[in-house]
Amino acid sequence: MTKLKLGPLPDDKPVKITVELPAELHRSLADYAEVLARETGQPVTDPVKLIVPMLERFIATDRGFAKARRTASA
Repeated sequence: MTKLKLGPLPDDKPVKITVELPAELHRSLADYAEVLARETGQPVTDPVKLIVPMLERFIATDRGFAKARRTASA
């Protein structure tokens, strides 16, 4: 089993977003969605729905950002 940074996606109501992505990044998101579906046993999700959890995960694990945020709020 592959160790992915994302787990099953929550069943949230859709939110409309407009983002322009390079074609290669979109292909990577689609590939990630397929691997995630296999790993979690869920149906393949729209690759766009990966953007929010990926950004949340990125921000949550960015130590430099956390330190800067703590410093700014102190």
